[in-house]
Amino acid sequence: MAQTTTGSGIKQPYHLVEPSPWPIIGAVAAFVLAIGALSYMYPEMFGDALEPKLKALGIWKVLIGVVLVLFTMAGWWGQVIKESRTPGVHSAVVRLGLRYGMFLFIASEVMFFVAFFWAFFHFSLFPEHTVGGVWPPKDVVPFDAWDLPFLNTLILLTSGATVTWAHHALREQNRPHLIYGLALTVALGLAFTALQAYEYSHAAFGFTGGIYPSTFFMATGFHGFHVIVGTIFLSVCLGRAMKGHFTPERHFGFEAAAWYWHFVDVVWLFLFCVIYWWGSAGAVVG
Repeated sequence: MAQTTTGSGIKQPYHLVEPSPWPIIGAVAAFVLAIGALSYMYPEMFGDALEPKLKALGIWKVLIGVVLVLFTMAGWWGQVIKESRTPGVHSAVVRLGLRYGMFLFIASEVMFFVAFFWAFFHFSLFPEHTVGGVWPPKDVVPFDAWDLPFLNTLILLTSGATVTWAHHALREQNRPHLIYGLALTVALGLAFTALQAYEYSHAAFGFTGGIYPSTFFMATGFHGFHVIVGTIFLSVCLGRAMKGHFTPERHFGFEAAAWYWHFVDVVWLFLFCVIYWWGSAGAVVG
């Protein structure tokens, strides 16, 4: 087991990171993003004097925070990648801790989506407060589950197979197949996002059209956001694979991306079955 030495000369298996500016930079970036989002959605809360000026800035208020957050992510994770390639730093105990951390993160994401499913089930099983007392509400024309949603399901299931192929190729030290598998997965992720954007542009209802559009767009929209994050995650892994960063024994960065992608796959299966298929049963679909 690799060991690092503390200032007192005591050897231990943990990596004690050097003082880093990224936590405070990340906190400032998150604060700027939150203020920008609030000023974009509710400019009136900052007073009558600032409201017209904030409205004139438009979406730029939010983009400043987004850029700062992306800068933090690139710098902080770049430092972690550098640490992972430094001999003796990411010991077996450290890698186990990273696995526990990723597992707990995915568990928290599961509960995040449970809230949206809970809201959908609450109103679909007890639709007394909807228009006409039925679900979907009478004034809503939902999507046909067996049109674009089914195609997107096939795309995500295929991407789950290609990322597994890439993982198998890595363990077998087959670098070309690792790169091919990751490239295909990234391409499928981009295709899914493009099709979902096309689907949204042809929706027969808007986000503010009632409880059905709200629960639909919140659940599927946040899933789409997670697909974008996962695609970026896998794109970084693709770049690292092309540089030869991964070995059959040490490739947790890739494993974490694969876990996250499979989580995205499973959530979509629930979304397809519950919201697109079961949730629109008996309604006139568009």
